[in-house]
Order: sequence, then structure tokens, then C-alpha cells
Amino acid sequence: TSSPPHDQFNSKYGGKRGVSLCFVILSYLSSIMTAENESKSKPPQQEGTDSSSKPTQTDNPNDPNDPKPDENDVDADVDEDGDDEVDETTAAEGGEEGAATAAKKKKRRKKKKKKKKKTTTNADGTTTTTSTTPTQKPHGRMLNEEYFTDYYVKHGQTNPPTIPISTLFADGEFPQGEETPHPTPKQTSDTESESVTYRTTPAEKRASDRMQSDIYSKLRHAAEVHRQVRSYAQSFIKPGIKLADMCERLENKNRELIGEDGLKRGIGFPTGCSINHVAAHYTPNPGDDTVLQYDDVMKVDFGCQIDGRIIDSAWTVSFNPVYDPLLEAVKEATNTGISEAGIDVRLCDIGEAIQEVMESYEVEIGGKVFPVKCIRNLNGHSIGPYQIHAGKSVPIVKGGDTTKMEEDEMYAIETFGTTGRGYIVEDLECSHYMKNFHAPHVPLRLPRAKKLLNHVSKTFGTLAFCRRWLERPDGGSTTINGTGGTGKQEKYMGALKNLCDVGIIQPYPPLCDVKGSYTAQYEHTIMLRPTCKEIVSRGDDY
Repeated sequence: TSSPPHDQFNSKYGGKRGVSLCFVILSYLSSIMTAENESKSKPPQQEGTDSSSKPTQTDNPNDPNDPKPDENDVDADVDEDGDDEVDETTAAEGGEEGAATAAKKKKRRKKKKKKKKKTTTNADGTTTTTSTTPTQKPHGRMLNEEYFTDYYVKHGQTNPPTIPISTLFADGEFPQGEETPHPTPKQTSDTESESVTYRTTPAEKRASDRMQSDIYSKLRHAAEVHRQVRSYAQSFIKPGIKLADMCERLENKNRELIGEDGLKRGIGFPTGCSINHVAAHYTPNPGDDTVLQYDDVMKVDFGCQIDGRIIDSAWTVSFNPVYDPLLEAVKEATNTGISEAGIDVRLCDIGEAIQEVMESYEVEIGGKVFPVKCIRNLNGHSIGPYQIHAGKSVPIVKGGDTTKMEEDEMYAIETFGTTGRGYIVEDLECSHYMKNFHAPHVPLRLPRAKKLLNHVSKTFGTLAFCRRWLERPDGGSTTINGTGGTGKQEKYMGALKNLCDVGIIQPYPPLCDVKGSYTAQYEHTIMLRPTCKEIVSRGDDY
């Protein structure tokens, strides 16, 4: 506070005669000290205080006698922007304008709250959650320990995934698969064995790699769709689910994330969900009410395609730890086949390495020990545009073809293990069909056969399809046939048999080992690039 004016001093002390000068000085000093004590003891001006009141003395932040706020006080207001100035001081120094500034600052002073997940309720009653931290673990066994089924949220995807992959990666830079160098093939000539060692260095090899960038981008796009769809499936596949419902959910999510557009992009082939002794090519037909059980061993195999570039990948679902050695044997055998594959590698050498790993395992079921065997008449295969089986087969036992892998080829490296006899036969009701890639021109007499062939050609081309898709309201493609029900095929079984009989369409019945046995499968798609080998479908799960 300021000292008393000079005229007040005279009126109070100057009129008293006989008072010594010392008394006057002491009284004056006493009044100053009293005023200062009153100023310090006065509470700070609060919000809403009349601006006409006397301003108080500004606190000195360096004063050691000044009380400091408790740092552990949870009720203490802290400015989120790091501004710890005192609002009361601002209000005191600036009058009404200072009080307004202090009020604005106080509104900004709010406690920080934890970020909550944003949950949206969809039209069908399901909920979609937006988060950035994966938290969900799969129900099945033998997937990588650090894997989360909602891994895709780190890319900005919702949970469950609803954003098309092309929108999620709008810049066109899709995640790359695992890149490994080509192995040195087993050769009889020393000069030939040096053919792989220089592939990453010459400029012409790198230039050839860049020329294929458009194809690589399409494959990586389809591979990321496959990863997110299978991760979504792993979150709900558990005992008690109806296989038909499981396939419908998986395939609808596949269409959604890939942005189904007829033959340009969509599902590569029907979802296989072969159980126990059935090794491959089983999917529920209309009316099939099979339910997944705790003790079942199910192979989930599905594909995605963009402009005919197909991603083919599969894994095995089990819930009982008894079957872990079987799954581990097949997974390790598949990884061995992938590591052995490469440019100029003979196919028979890959099969020999796979068999050595696979048959080193055994599994105990019901007190009886079973050796794990390779299913010797099931193979991996090369993949071409709109052609899931492009001609070359990758055996999983020794003694196969000596044909070599070549540059720029694509392969599905898959292995099958079994506790049975190690040999499969066609059995059960057929559900998979595919138009032959080199279908002959055969005159058809049945009008229904002509109609069905026309539908298959424009909707699926030479890609595989199943009976469930023919009975959908869109006939297998909303883009081509719409949703009005005109694409649905009725009374088509006779026409389908006729097309199979004349060789235009090839049926693929389920492939089965002996009843009571258990089979497992793991599969990845690889690209033999000029400079390296890319396991394009590799994910955090397997």
C-alpha cells in the first residue's frame, strides 16, 4: 500500500504542540507497519468481486515466506497449457478487464481426463469401437503369443473393422510382407550355385523389381484385407458357432473391406472350414447346420483377389491343448517350406525338407501316441491371374518333381499333417466348383445350363464358387447382379451337373482322411521377386 498523503500527516500530528519530533516519527512508522500487516492478512480478491475495491499487493513468487500450493493436492487447479499464473493477480492489476481475463483462464483450468473409447451403435445393433491400442486375444490356440485380434486399430481401423482397406491406406502404400533373401539352391554345378548370390546387387534386378510395383501393390492390398478379415474372424470363432453363420460373417467382412467390385476385386474362393478328418474343400451347403465343438480341429482357408491377383492363406483352429503338437508340426513344416522356396530351387527339394520337419513330431490323443504324417497327395501350388492352380505343384514329401521355381512366380506354400494314414480321397457332398481355365466350347442343350453358365461366367469367371453364393439374393456379387434378388439361382442342380459332365465346370468335393483322424493345415502366399522373396500374407498371428 502507498504511504499516507502529506496533508493527512499534518492534520493528525502537526496540530499537537509539545510533542517531540521523535514521537511523531515513531507514530508515522507504526502506521505504515500496521497498514502493511492488514494488506498481507487480507484474502485474495475472488471472481465476481467488485472491481471498484482497492487492489491488493501482488504476490512475490521469490518470497520464501509465501505459501506454496501442495503438489499432491488432487483438487489443485492446473492449467492444461502449462500456464500457472495466478488469476487473482491479473484481476487485481487490471480491474474489470483483469477479472474477465482471469475468468477465461479459470474456464481453461480443467483436470485432464483419460481418453475414452468412442463407441458407435450400428444399424444392425452391433457396436463399433474406435481405439488405438490392441487389447483382444483370440479364442483359438497356437497363434503367436504377442498377437491381438484387433491389431488393425493401430492403423486407424475401427473395431470390428468397417473401413475399406483402400480408404485406410489412401496413399496406396500398403504394408509389405516379410522379405527374406532367396536361398542358394542345391545344384550339381558350382557355376549354377552362384546364380542367387548376386540378386540384390545388380541394377537390372532392382529395376525389374520396380517394374512390377503395380502388381506388388495389388497383392499387398489383398494381403492386408486377408489379415484384417482373418483377425476379425479369430475374435468370434469359438465352440458353439454355426459354421454357416461363421462363413457368412467372414465373407461379408471380406466383401466390405476389399470393396467388392465384381471380377475386379472380391473374394478369391469360398471359405473352407474343414473339420477333423476332412482336410480341405469343405464349406457348408444351404441347410447344413454343423456346429463347431470344443474338440474339433478346423482348417480355415479363404482368399482375396484384386484384378485376379489372389492371396491364398490358411490356419488351423483348435481349443483343446491336446492337439497342440499336431498344429505345431504343420506350422513348422510350412515355415520350413517357405524358407526353402526361392528362385531356381527344385520343387522336390522343398518337399523333402517339409517331410523331414513334419514327421519329427508325434501327438498323444486319448492315451495313444500317433506319429504326425504328411498327407502325401496334397500339395502347394503356383498361382496365376484369376487362376488359383497355375500348373506347378509344390510337394510336401520327398521324391517329387524336379521342376524349378522361377523369377516373378507366385506360390501358395501349404502343408497338411494328419494322425491318419496320410492319404486323402474325395468324399461327402460337393460344395466347391470352378469353371475350367481352359474350358472347351461345348454346345449346351439345356436352357437352364446356358443360363447358369452365363451367370457363373459374368459373376465368378474362372474363380471358385460355392452353392451358398448361388442362392444369395445377389447371386454372389452385389455389383454385378444388384440386391433385388434377380441374381439368385433356383433349381440349378441339374444344370450344374450338366456343366460338370461336359467339362466346363470342375467340381471339388471334400478331401478326407480316415474317419477318427485329425488333420491340420497352414498356408502362406509368397512372391519370388527378382531381388528377394516376400511372404506377402505373413501376419502377427502366424
